[in-house]
Amino acid sequence: QVQLVESGGGSVQTGGSLRLSCAASGDIYSIYCMGWFRQAPGKEREGVAVIDSFGRTNYADFAKGRFTISQDNAKNTLYLQMNILKPEDTAVYYCAAGAAGFGGFCYRQLDKYKRWGQGTQVTVSS
Repeated sequence: QVQLVESGGGSVQTGGSLRLSCAASGDIYSIYCMGWFRQAPGKEREGVAVIDSFGRTNYADFAKGRFTISQDNAKNTLYLQMNILKPEDTAVYYCAAGAAGFGGFCYRQLDKYKRWGQGTQVTVSS
């Protein structure tokens, strides 16, 4: 099985930046899609960005232009660079891994992902 461990969360002020990391181990060769998801207090978990094995990405509207998902295959690590952070970005951020989706694309829907990390807290103060 795949194990995922997030790190890099913390507290920043509005406009600040954070880089989240997700280290993958175990059966990493089964991974096709990886993604970042978040859940704010009282809200549903939502997709932030996903990336496939070819490096093709897909972002939620709120993430476009501010967040960048990337991966370092040599280190088996997924990253989420978050810039121009806003209070509404406050949430627990999770990384997840799954197999290829329909047509070989990766999607931001939660049920497409089979393995999840424990989450890392991001807090943005105004």
